[in-house]
Amino acid sequence: MILYNVTSSIEPAIADEWLDYMRSTHMPEVMETGFFIKSQLLRLLNEEDNGITYAAQYYCIGLEQLEDYQTVCAPALRADMEKHFAGKYVSFRTILEVVD
Repeated sequence: MILYNVTSSIEPAIADEWLDYMRSTHMPEVMETGFFIKSQLLRLLNEEDNGITYAAQYYCIGLEQLEDYQTVCAPALRADMEKHFAGKYVSFRTILEVVD
């Protein structure tokens, strides 16, 4: 199983709006693509530089599903996120293999 992790640092002024968008729009749209079997949203507790940091995590069966998602669906979903919050957040993505 593969864990696709998107860590985002959010400007405090838009944190509530961003969180609402993630819960009500972005994460449901990612799950509706059918490439993932589970998702969760976590907040980092040891934040630095007065930012608010979240990790959105999505689980899929294998790398092929993730690669298909990144090719077919991710560009439009990222563009929509950028349309709403341009310049007010920074994200980085990691791909992990679930061992146990």
